[in-house]
Amino acid sequence: MKFLDEAKVYIRSGDGGAGAVSFRREKFIEFGGPDGGDGGRGGDVWVEAVNGLNTLIDFRFQQHFKAGTGIHGMGRNRTGAGGGDVTLKVPVGTQIFEEDQETLIVDMIAEGQRFRLAAGGNGGFGNAHFKSSTNQAPSWANPGLEGEEKTIWLRLKLIADAGLVGLPNAGKSTFLATCTRARPKIANYPFTTLHPNLGVATIDGREFILADIPGLIEGAHEGTGLGDRFLGHVERTRVLLHLVSAQEEDVAKAYRTVKTELEAYGGELIDKTEIVALSQIDTLDPDTLKAKLKALKKASGSTPLAISAVVGTGMTEVLRALRDIIVTARAEGDDAR
Repeated sequence: MKFLDEAKVYIRSGDGGAGAVSFRREKFIEFGGPDGGDGGRGGDVWVEAVNGLNTLIDFRFQQHFKAGTGIHGMGRNRTGAGGGDVTLKVPVGTQIFEEDQETLIVDMIAEGQRFRLAAGGNGGFGNAHFKSSTNQAPSWANPGLEGEEKTIWLRLKLIADAGLVGLPNAGKSTFLATCTRARPKIANYPFTTLHPNLGVATIDGREFILADIPGLIEGAHEGTGLGDRFLGHVERTRVLLHLVSAQEEDVAKAYRTVKTELEAYGGELIDKTEIVALSQIDTLDPDTLKAKLKALKKASGSTPLAISAVVGTGMTEVLRALRDIIVTARAEGDDAR
């Protein structure tokens, strides 16, 4: 299934039905009086976050959503039926923006969360509604109110506990495939990963969700390579795992390149808790490994972990380090609530 994380959608709620002008006509009843019913209410447009979706691909094939129109009122005080609602089903983590793509309407962060995007128009009053002591036979009724219409943008930001960042070919997809059941494409060329991937990692009986995004290169915030648009998928994470390939000639430069792109993107990514790891260490001899770990430690200001997803070296340690940060963050989040 193709990955799509942004979509433009037109929505329109239903118009309200018109009220009826009617008078009671029955044999032997001389003064029947008005009996026009009210019009039905127009349908609403809702958005709902559902489980089982991780892309907005459905909105590539349907971009227009219109709720039902309310039925007009009828004689004998019959109220028209309400128009049917329309519900847009989106993945958890979808943000809804106005047409300017900047004004946030709602952030769908929980499964089952619902929000009304456009309210249907009220039905008009029938002439029976206007009967009074001074006007026993009103001959008018209200038309139904028009529904709302607007163009909105859907933008998906995947919800994960930890995010993998690094240059292309840093071993992010291999890491994800090794510690989860996700099966991203893995190949020995840059930008093998073209869209984010999610996987569930388990360590010591605890589970957490990992997000792998396409690699960043220098100038990504200006659109170089695949750009930095996929960084939105790690905005919600509690910790970032920054992988630096041991095959890089200058591991310090590789680290700084990605940090510069995170800072340029914004979204508080630069302030997130970070674990730095030197990946693909199975390709190095001990002396070279020691030198690169030293250079990476100097650049990052923290002691990097040495891992190899292929042979399993250091994988347990890095997963436990991620788990500890995530568990602590979850506990603090619960206390805050």
